[in-house]
Amino acid sequence: MAIDYTIPTQRKISSLTEPAFVKWILSAAAIIFLSAFLVLPLIVIFSEAFHFGINAYFDSITNSEALSAIKLTLTAALFSITFNLIFSISAAWAITKFEFRGKNLILTILDLPLTISPVISGMTFVLLFGSQSFWGPILAGMGIKVIFAVPGIILATTFVTLPYIVRELIPHMKELGKEEEEAALSLGANGWQIFFKVTLPNIKWSLLYGIILCNARAMGEFGAVSVVSGHIRGYTNTLPLHIEILYNEYNFAGAFAISTLLTLLAIITLFIKTFISTKD
Repeated sequence: MAIDYTIPTQRKISSLTEPAFVKWILSAAAIIFLSAFLVLPLIVIFSEAFHFGINAYFDSITNSEALSAIKLTLTAALFSITFNLIFSISAAWAITKFEFRGKNLILTILDLPLTISPVISGMTFVLLFGSQSFWGPILAGMGIKVIFAVPGIILATTFVTLPYIVRELIPHMKELGKEEEEAALSLGANGWQIFFKVTLPNIKWSLLYGIILCNARAMGEFGAVSVVSGHIRGYTNTLPLHIEILYNEYNFAGAFAISTLLTLLAIITLFIKTFISTKD
């Protein structure tokens, strides 16, 4: 029996598509959902932030406590990104370029910060470096204070942001393989030359994508930082903690004013993320 290879008619093809009213219903549902859970909250944040005027807004984001929170947030984000960048490149290189025992265990451990509650992570650092721990008194005798101080905030932020860069690098580096590195090595290039001339140009967009995500997570972290910070105003309060204090004190204008800073960070991160996605 002969097989019919003719192309289906337009009528048959159109019968496989959804009716127009179904498309309109789905589109309307998506728009309503986004409006209720994304657009409307943004409108509320900015309207409340400027409710008492632009002078009150700038007073809220430029007073000493707000500036201290901004400085600490940027400091914690900078250190966490730096530590995670070094670790992530090293770990991704080892996992994708070499075969060794325990690789699957390392891959599992990399996801640990995503599975553990940030509050539990903060409690872990308190148990490790608090005044009742083994290391706490030793470090205190050396003049190093971790818990209720800036080092503890940096440690907690670094821990919760650990997977973001390395999880962007590993799939990309696996896809690239190691043929180009091996070719460069056969031509006499050393390790640093291979990394800077071959590997880094190939992974630059994935690396930048991971850094953007890591930065956004670091600046918005609340749970782990809340546990280790001690909520010392003007010293250990990051932007999220400062917002909580202002809100609990019924200073809604100040809380929403500081919230706009994190909101703008999220919007900028979204645009950069979208741009990088088109390049990668």
